[in-house]
Amino acid sequence: MTWVQRNAVLRQRFSMILGLVAGLLLAMPLPALAKYAAIIVDAETGKVLHEANSDTLNHPASLTKMMTLYMLFEAVEQGRMSMDTKLKVSKRAAGMAPSKLGLASGSSISVRDAILALITKSANDVAAVTAENLGGTETRFAQLMTAKARDFGMLRTTFKNASGLPNKSQISSARDLAILSRRLMNDFPQHYHYFSQDSFIYRGQKIRSHNNMLENYPGADGLKTGYTAASGFNLATSAKRENRRLIGVVLGGNTARARDAHMADLLDNGFSRLNGQPETLIAAPLLHDSPPLGVSEQVAVGDIDENSFPANKPASKKLSKARRAELARTWGIQVGAFGSRDRALEQASTALSRMVTLYPDADVMVEPIRDAKGRTLYRAQVVGLQQAQTAMACQLADVQTKSGCKALRPVAAVRTAKR
Repeated sequence: MTWVQRNAVLRQRFSMILGLVAGLLLAMPLPALAKYAAIIVDAETGKVLHEANSDTLNHPASLTKMMTLYMLFEAVEQGRMSMDTKLKVSKRAAGMAPSKLGLASGSSISVRDAILALITKSANDVAAVTAENLGGTETRFAQLMTAKARDFGMLRTTFKNASGLPNKSQISSARDLAILSRRLMNDFPQHYHYFSQDSFIYRGQKIRSHNNMLENYPGADGLKTGYTAASGFNLATSAKRENRRLIGVVLGGNTARARDAHMADLLDNGFSRLNGQPETLIAAPLLHDSPPLGVSEQVAVGDIDENSFPANKPASKKLSKARRAELARTWGIQVGAFGSRDRALEQASTALSRMVTLYPDADVMVEPIRDAKGRTLYRAQVVGLQQAQTAMACQLADVQTKSGCKALRPVAAVRTAKR
């Protein structure tokens, strides 16, 4: 073999190895970012009315069970099962982590009760039971779920289990989950009423739903909540007003209460758009940036893990004329007015420290004013923001003053630009 021939063979082998490596990299699921994402869709037309990070990869948590339910509804409609069919409980399924119904190994549960348990209790043991009875194994069932997702055009979704229990490779997006929600309603309208159940009786015990939107938001009638430490608080909701229906998905909420409030704002604005009414400013939720330790459904809206943010960004003692002119063209927020300049500077710096990772161009500003009694007060402000960032900035600032947090327009945010 000549040198030229050997060189050609080596190049061919190198190309083959490179191709194999590239194939493996493409086959590997991208890591979920576990960031805030949202989408609002007209259920009838599929038109997107609002979206934010809608294609970002996130862990779906128990929103996974919407696909598990789809597969179960499909089995019923295809005649492979009936609502009275008994699903057998394996030892593995009975041992699933909570939330769970507490099924015993060797027992059984009807398809009807399984549907209700998946929707209201978000029971992981029932999800595993469903998977094993439909797919033989949960692994095989997850493959079928993923194949179904591809059929729907959910190209960013991969399922590894039927429950949504933590798995780094189980990923989806707000857009994909909105597609799934719409398919559930359109393909199985005869079963959609199950998502409206706020409770059901199982063996004499009343099982209540985790979905507080059913009670707290007018017109809401489904679908599903979800939470893991890696995903944050997730929610898929459908609501109807005057014969118009919207589907909303919010992922990565920091608390259940903040997530629900944000979904309500998004839906309100969506219905306003459908009716041709002016929209209101949407308050963005707290960003779920890292798994909150010991977080619970009862955590207050303003609570946030301050350890996930860097220490206070030092405030400049003096701004240049060019910097003042630059900031005069930006939006800002006001976090309070105080009797001393130092106190105002401290509060503004603390607020900035909670958002500097997201908004590195922001800065603090203290604006002196005189109140009606002639006293000098100092307004604590964070400036250098865009209009769309002010709502989330106010959430992250976690203002505890009576006056709360206010968005400031350009120029008004930096009226005197004095420190």
